[in-house]
Amino acid sequence: MSLRFDGQVIVVTGAAQGIGLRVAQRAAAEGAKLVLVDRSAHVQQIAQSLNENGADVIAVEADLETYEGALNAMNTASAHFGRIDKLINNVGGTIWAKPYEHYQADEIEKEVRRSLFPTLWCCRAVLPAMLDNGKGAIVNVSSVATRGVNRAPYAAAKGGVNALTVSLAFEYAQHNIRVNATAPGGTDAPQRIIPRNESTQSEQEKIWYQQIVDQTIDTSFMSRYGTLDEQASAILYLASDEASYITGTILPVAGGDCG
Repeated sequence: MSLRFDGQVIVVTGAAQGIGLRVAQRAAAEGAKLVLVDRSAHVQQIAQSLNENGADVIAVEADLETYEGALNAMNTASAHFGRIDKLINNVGGTIWAKPYEHYQADEIEKEVRRSLFPTLWCCRAVLPAMLDNGKGAIVNVSSVATRGVNRAPYAAAKGGVNALTVSLAFEYAQHNIRVNATAPGGTDAPQRIIPRNESTQSEQEKIWYQQIVDQTIDTSFMSRYGTLDEQASAILYLASDEASYITGTILPVAGGDCG
């Protein structure tokens, strides 16, 4: 294993499970000092496990749908390690799956708050630390689902993430801050610790969700879901100094589906 991140301070949001957890595990193995942020208390166990294996990790429980939560997370990271080198914005995900005419107004707002605002807030909260440091790298986790069925509000939110990524890259390149995003396709992952939607799916909702699965596979050249490691590899590449001449890029990681 290389040590691309030896001594570097990396904040990973949504780190208690899924893609965020795999990114944290692999960054730790490559020498990173980590700040793991999640709304679930399970993130404390993740940090403890990584520390027991020789990593230097702290956990922060925060609601990143609020600016206060994002600011607390970044301030905690800066206070503990003295700086922030990299930020991986991984919070987000479809809550409901259904044709747009079936979404209620509050559901639309919740989808946008879940999949856009954590990235908006965390980028805003981390920039002062990176400006003080004179450099930095941000990787936002977007989605190829900006073109897809049965999740229009989520698509709109991730479209916002893409626009934010390119705008910030343009604005902060002069300050040696790179901003990129990956756009994952369907990804195999263990069952979530905290479900995004705790209500039981109706038979119709199961049909609508299956339409998403079918469309995801059909529009992928490779006709399959990706793995957590395939997603983490792309994220960590963009975060690493190997990608020092890459900014403002949305990298699809979806087996050929460009979203």
